[in-house]
Amino acid sequence: MKTAIILGATGLTGGILLEKLLKDASFEKIKLFSRSSAKKHSPKIEEHLIDMFQLEDYSEAFKADVAFCCIGTTKAKTPDKEIYKKIDYGIPVTAAKLAKNNGIKTFIVISALGADENSSVFYNKTKGQMERDVLAENIENTYILQPSLIVGDRDENRLGEKVATFFMKSFGFLIPKKYKMIKAETIAEAMLILAKKEYSEKIITSEKIREIGK
Repeated sequence: MKTAIILGATGLTGGILLEKLLKDASFEKIKLFSRSSAKKHSPKIEEHLIDMFQLEDYSEAFKADVAFCCIGTTKAKTPDKEIYKKIDYGIPVTAAKLAKNNGIKTFIVISALGADENSSVFYNKTKGQMERDVLAENIENTYILQPSLIVGDRDENRLGEKVATFFMKSFGFLIPKKYKMIKAETIAEAMLILAKKEYSEKIITSEKIREIGK
């Protein structure tokens, strides 16, 4: 029986992943680290409501077989670049360091299509730097997922995402496979599969995510 950690279970993909883990008999405990409650009740859940920027202070509780990092923000939600970097770079990298120190064998993190540490675009560069430093921890089974536009039923209203979704649906036949939107459900399913079965690649592109999670 396994223990899983989820960072970002209150988000779209993290929430779906949590539901899947609750139904999966091979996981007996799910530790949630978040600033707000996932509002789910189950004897399998152990919830830690914390300041995510102080994650390193919770090393003793950060122990499991697999850690899933579904943390992420957007330019619209977090226009301050310093705070954005603390979220999209700082939290995943800190989590990877804790995972390494605590002997967690599998670390799975959601990045983004276009991540590139050498990019002149701040957001792509931030994701690329995160990927670089997560990989530098050399956790035995590290998987970095690079989805394109993630779609699903969100509580929040993201106008830009709705517009992009409309165009992708209308002109999808013109869009290369790697840029096609991907369902959060597919990503969560791929993460669960990767947690159970070793995969040859560490960087999982949107096309590969779709293949694994179909």
